[in-house]
Amino acid sequence: MATRNTSTTTGRGRHSLWLAAVGVLLLVGGLVAWFTQAPHPAGTAAGPARAQEAVASSSTPVREAVPARPRPGAPHRVVIPRLSVDAPVLPIRALGGTLVPPSDPQELGWWAAGARPGDRRGSALVTGHTVHTGGGALDDLETLARGDAVRVRTAHGWIRYAVRDVRIYDKGSVAQDASRLFSQRVPGRLVLVTCEDWDGVRYLSNVVVTAVPLTGRPE
Repeated sequence: MATRNTSTTTGRGRHSLWLAAVGVLLLVGGLVAWFTQAPHPAGTAAGPARAQEAVASSSTPVREAVPARPRPGAPHRVVIPRLSVDAPVLPIRALGGTLVPPSDPQELGWWAAGARPGDRRGSALVTGHTVHTGGGALDDLETLARGDAVRVRTAHGWIRYAVRDVRIYDKGSVAQDASRLFSQRVPGRLVLVTCEDWDGVRYLSNVVVTAVPLTGRPE
């Protein structure tokens, strides 16, 4: 459930998202997933004298799956089933601390200087527009709840995430908490950001959704 901070707010326009997320350390790694490894064939013994040993060998348990690390990659698409969102993602930069999503409100922007989905460490930051009259890809981002699914497609396949936290911050609070919200030192995760609280002239707040990767075979 979203929680709301009450500190003094300043807004931003419909086509820009202010974040203090520049100059952080990028550590690249791999997201741990699982694949099924074929078991080693059981050995068979020759001769009647070792028949019992052969039977025992044939009943050896199958080896359990072992961890694998799919390659990290730039996000190409984000799917949020609860919101009926299926949006393309383009790389964007933060110039002077400002992340500007793509002009098309149905497209999302990924902060290319930060972590990639699948990286072992860091926040993969994806942002998009909210349009107060409707039509923005992330219009209803604040309605997500803990456990909701998010899927990200890279060139290497799909990575599944589950929402862990949904919060609404005024602009001042986002700036003060940026080092934590957009950290590149944390275990790999996905952070979705959009604007919120249209007052008739500007947006006063930002929605920040944090999602963690799910273990399991990449789709």
